[in-house]
Amino acid sequence: MTRSNLSRRVEAALRAVLPNSAGLELAEPAADRTGFEATILDKPLRINWMSSAWLGDVKKLLTRPDPPDVVVADRVSVASREVLAEHGIGWVETSGAAEVTTDFLVVSRSGLRRQSAAVGGWTPAVLGIAEAILTGVTPTVSATHEATGLSVGACTRALRLLTDLGLLEADAPRGRHAGRRLTDRDRLLDAYVVEAHHLQPSLTLSVGALWRDPVEGIVEIGRRWDESNLPWVATGLVAASVAAPLVTSIGSAEVYVVGDSIPELQLAATTADLHPIEGGRLLLSPFPTETTHQMATVVDGLRIVPWPRLVADLRRSGVRGEEAAEQVKEILGGA
Repeated sequence: MTRSNLSRRVEAALRAVLPNSAGLELAEPAADRTGFEATILDKPLRINWMSSAWLGDVKKLLTRPDPPDVVVADRVSVASREVLAEHGIGWVETSGAAEVTTDFLVVSRSGLRRQSAAVGGWTPAVLGIAEAILTGVTPTVSATHEATGLSVGACTRALRLLTDLGLLEADAPRGRHAGRRLTDRDRLLDAYVVEAHHLQPSLTLSVGALWRDPVEGIVEIGRRWDESNLPWVATGLVAASVAAPLVTSIGSAEVYVVGDSIPELQLAATTADLHPIEGGRLLLSPFPTETTHQMATVVDGLRIVPWPRLVADLRRSGVRGEEAAEQVKEILGGA
């Protein structure tokens, strides 16, 4: 994004949440920066743009000697909102959500979230291909087809979209072995996480479970599913506790199972001698992508999702989840 385009985006986000009488003026940033000097109600404010304000990015921002007064981003996670508020820094999303409190300005808006649907061409197949590439699969049609089991056509379309979005770079335009390169892993991961949240299956089933240790409990339940040939894979904090051992104190667990309806999720539960109960310790959801199933790994007997999906799922679960996501990204993603 060029500086002039970035300036327009930041200005539009600010104007969407400010009163018409605010009299916003926004200066162009320096060539190598995403910081802006703004004047609102004739008062100066330091603004910083972040494409996605995840907790790790915000913590880095707070180490600067001159942190901003307001962060503007396409997305500000729940954990980041809490940390920014603790440090007296406001935030504005391009969705129209905002929380800004200064001695001369107070803004509080909920904004409008996009509904779960294919956004900008993203589909579960595209998510699956991005998931595979992030785990190290070469971004060619043949390699992604072999790794994910998706059709050649689906792989071709997904790679073309990711290239068109600038998330991959192409060496050659055609053919099953046409060369593409991943040049900015963090940028692809951020895009993947955002779209994974938009396309997250809405179906969930809460079931009761008794265990002293959540990992051992899920491993035992998983054995019952394996005996019935029912695919499953753990995610969330229970998976992170195995993938990134620094995670502790897990009370509940999340597992993906095969099923596209509540009755199918109920069947998966009863297959493992589990029963639906409101507020249960185990949450069952449908597999979000084929790749989530195909590229799962087993660690200490626990089948866990590919690390990009684990990062995406953890980033939906508050401060502890985002902290765990950073650990997973560092340990499994080589960040």
